[in-house]
Amino acid sequence: MSLLDCFCTSRTRVESLRPEKQSESSIHQYLVNEPTVSWSPPSARAHEVICSTNVSHYELQVEIGRGFDNFTSVHLARHTPTGTLVTIKITNLENCTEERLKALQKAVILSHFFRHPNITTYWTVFTVGSWLWVISPFMAYGSASQLLRTYFPEGMSEDLIRNILFGAVRGLNYLHQNGCIHRSFKASHILISGDGLVTLSGLSHLHSLVKHGQRHRAVFDFPQFSTSVQPWLSPELLRQDLHGYNVKSDIYSVGITACELASGQVPFQDMQRTQMLLQKLKGPPYSPLDISIFPQSDSRMKNSRSGIDSGIGESVLVSSGTHTVNSDRLHTPSSKTFSPAFFSLVQLCLQQDPEKR
Repeated sequence: MSLLDCFCTSRTRVESLRPEKQSESSIHQYLVNEPTVSWSPPSARAHEVICSTNVSHYELQVEIGRGFDNFTSVHLARHTPTGTLVTIKITNLENCTEERLKALQKAVILSHFFRHPNITTYWTVFTVGSWLWVISPFMAYGSASQLLRTYFPEGMSEDLIRNILFGAVRGLNYLHQNGCIHRSFKASHILISGDGLVTLSGLSHLHSLVKHGQRHRAVFDFPQFSTSVQPWLSPELLRQDLHGYNVKSDIYSVGITACELASGQVPFQDMQRTQMLLQKLKGPPYSPLDISIFPQSDSRMKNSRSGIDSGIGESVLVSSGTHTVNSDRLHTPSSKTFSPAFFSLVQLCLQQDPEKR
């Protein structure tokens, strides 16, 4: 059975609503109780934005985040000819190293190459002087990690996790079928639109198994991952040995993300890379609620201020209008309960042997 099959038993669509006007209970009710599924792409009207490369056609409303290791500013904007709300990511190319420029180029090219409703789409990309403008759909709910901070600081219910992961894993499965490894699967790269579509972003870390027309069984490309993404990486990616890694490394990241959504915290957040690797290599796979792998309260508060995803890379939330979580709402997640099937899913994802995942 593939990982995607594990999520096929209940395919619930995330329902549309205005997040800013909802309580935690109403958000949860809307996100888990809609019985239908729709994987249709954005509306035809929204696609009118694709043709517009005129900067005067976009009215910036507010900066809603930072991305790509803080090199990119993320704005809510309005496409004035149609009135459509869009997200605009603006990057000063003069501040980017050659490596970062290549990562940006990869994300832009791949976003046009891939055609799947659960992969984040870039409608238009153009430059204004030395500034790169990337126009993409406005994801009204932001990322899954933003939902955690704003509404579910103690973690989400199993039903909600299932619904969010199903869309993200569907996008991941599409990448794997096309011979690509995502290498940055985590809650901040799972975006949710206002009409309930879940998409996977963060394509700048993606790597292809296909070289010169042949698909290889493993790759040995080990880029310098930022410390912010390391908690989600598989042991074989952290080891960087002669065995390499393959698409199974993403499955490990799915398991870590499931723990993240279940607890409201990022496992291994503040561990040094060597300590993190030793922790991941020792003993049986971790439980979604294993307190020993989560950061202490001070670091958890620091993480609560980390950010909305830009769809390009790592990010930090800066919008003053976004609801924040008070420290008295943060508790250890040990009182939460999940079904044996959920624990089994996490255990299968976090197997040390990639072939057992």
